Amino acid sequence: MTTAKTYAIIGCGMMGREHMANLALVPGARLAAIADPDAGSREAGAALAARLGMDIIAFDDNEAMLATTQPDAVIIAAPNFTHYDLARPVMDHGCAILMEKPLCTAVDEALVLYEKARDYPALFWVGLEYRFMPPVTRFIERVHAGEAGEIRMLAIREHRFPFLPKVGDWNRFNRNTGGTLVEKCCHFFDLMRHILRDEPVRIFASGAQDVNHLDERYGGEVPDIIDNALVVVEFARGARACLDLCMFAEGSQEQEEISAVGPVGKLEVKLPGAQLAWSPRDKSGPFIETVETPRDALDAGSHHGATYYQLSHFHRALVHGGPALIGARDGYRSVVMGAAAQASIAAGQAVDVRFADDPARPVSDQAQGPV
Repeated sequence: MTTAKTYAIIGCGMMGREHMANLALVPGARLAAIADPDAGSREAGAALAARLGMDIIAFDDNEAMLATTQPDAVIIAAPNFTHYDLARPVMDHGCAILMEKPLCTAVDEALVLYEKARDYPALFWVGLEYRFMPPVTRFIERVHAGEAGEIRMLAIREHRFPFLPKVGDWNRFNRNTGGTLVEKCCHFFDLMRHILRDEPVRIFASGAQDVNHLDERYGGEVPDIIDNALVVVEFARGARACLDLCMFAEGSQEQEEISAVGPVGKLEVKLPGAQLAWSPRDKSGPFIETVETPRDALDAGSHHGATYYQLSHFHRALVHGGPALIGARDGYRSVVMGAAAQASIAAGQAVDVRFADDPARPVSDQAQGPV
């Protein structure tokens, strides 16, 4: 069986170009084409391809690219609000898909794509890649091995820089992103589900736009994306998880911190420091493990090697016919959680989390709203 597969990328902005740089590291992955209606992004993508020694064709039309190059797989890295409309023509061509997060910006659209993907014969993968940062992967392995016992409290902190500029400044408004807790934090809601191996039942969130983008105007409009939030998530088996997000903390030594605490002790990991600490309750610790990430994977993007490892797993599944490690169901559920958190902030109340594919609830009872 040949390991060679051809790829195309829709969307040549920052994340699309990160995928280009990482595809160059994956044996057997050949980028054949890129497509973007924005000339600046398209030219930047073509220039990067030339530096990487890739022989590609650049298109301004997605359909023309698909018909001309007939790739085995398509990476969709276009703006969030385009995901729903872009996925369907790619599926009509039967290509394997790696859809950047979030799956969609709205719950109803995410549900439609999830349902369509369930019967899709090709690979459908959602780019919730934080699972693949090597220190986080190791942290999850140790949690799942039961080192701390059954986890009762999970905490995720991201103290980082503001949203970056995008083409057309699309990421400054909730209508284009689904809101910060969908656009940015679907990664963390996915991590909560994955680490706890459980499903959320209730979310309470408090957040606001207090610092960032308030002096910006776009067509006379002030951006409405929140820049900080605290989110508490209750899970079905009784564990609680919390998210502490601040997007005006670019001076932080560590950008992400994750801790999991059970009856035996506490595991925690920090990035970019890449140190994993084990602190047993008997106070014999802490015991520190440093998890290294290869330099080429670190240099090929801004996600601590996660893009490389995700693409390696994706390519392996594409070649051997394996399942998506992060599928449309995960993408849909992370959008539901983010939307519920946004709704909780708006209502000032806790919100029940309900999934349309939950057999314990009739479909007619899937409306989300304050408890």
